[in-house]
Amino acid sequence: MIDPLYLEGVIKILFVFVLISAALIISTRSLASVLNTYTAQSFLLAAVSFLLYLIEGKNELLLLAGLTLASKVLLIPHFINRIEEKIKIRRDLDFTYLEPTTSLLLSIGLILLSYTFLSRVFGDLALSKLFFFGAVIGLSLTLMGMLVMFSRKKVITKALGYLSMENGVLMLGIFVTELPFILEVLIVIDLIILVLLTSILAVGLDSSIEEYRAKIRKLQIWNGGEAL
Repeated sequence: MIDPLYLEGVIKILFVFVLISAALIISTRSLASVLNTYTAQSFLLAAVSFLLYLIEGKNELLLLAGLTLASKVLLIPHFINRIEEKIKIRRDLDFTYLEPTTSLLLSIGLILLSYTFLSRVFGDLALSKLFFFGAVIGLSLTLMGMLVMFSRKKVITKALGYLSMENGVLMLGIFVTELPFILEVLIVIDLIILVLLTSILAVGLDSSIEEYRAKIRKLQIWNGGEAL
C-alpha cells in the first residue's frame, strides 16, 4: 500500500500545475494551446480525484475520476477541436479590458484573496492542510475562470474559461462539500450542452437566419461530415 503522506505530497505538486494551467489559459493567444491546456488541467483534476481515492477509499472519488477523464479529457476537447477546425479560427488576439500581464497580476491577487477568505471561513474547523489548500486552489481556479470569461473576446475562449471555472467548482466539491455523484453527472451533461450552444454562437452570431442555416449546412458540424 502506498504511503498516504507520499500521495498527499504528490497532490500538492499537482495543485501547483493546476494553477500554472489556469495562468496559461488566461494569457495564451492560440486557441489550440488554450484547449490543450484545459485538457491537461482536467487530467490533473482526474489524477487528484484518483489519488484521493487511494487515500480515502471512497468509490465516489474513483467514479468522479473516470467521469472527468471521459468527459473533460476526451469528449469535450474532441468536440471543441472539431469546431475550431470548422470555423478556422486559430488565435484569440484581442483582450477586453485586461491585457495578459494585467490579468496574471490580478490572478495572483485572487489567489491571495481566496487564501485570506478561506482562512477566516475554516479558521475554527479542524480541516487538514491538504483539504484547506485544495479549497483555496478550487476557489482560485473558479475566480480565474471568471476572469477569462471577462477578459477574452472570442466565444470559444469564453466557453473554455467557463469550463475552467467549472473545474474550480469541481475541486471545491472534492475538498469541501462532497457533491453527490449524480449531481456531477448532471453538471457534465450541462457542460456538453454548453459546448453545443457555443458552436451555434461561434458559427452564426453575426448572421441572419438564412445565412446561419447556410453556414450550418456548409460546415456540417452536427452530422460529422466534411465541409463542402
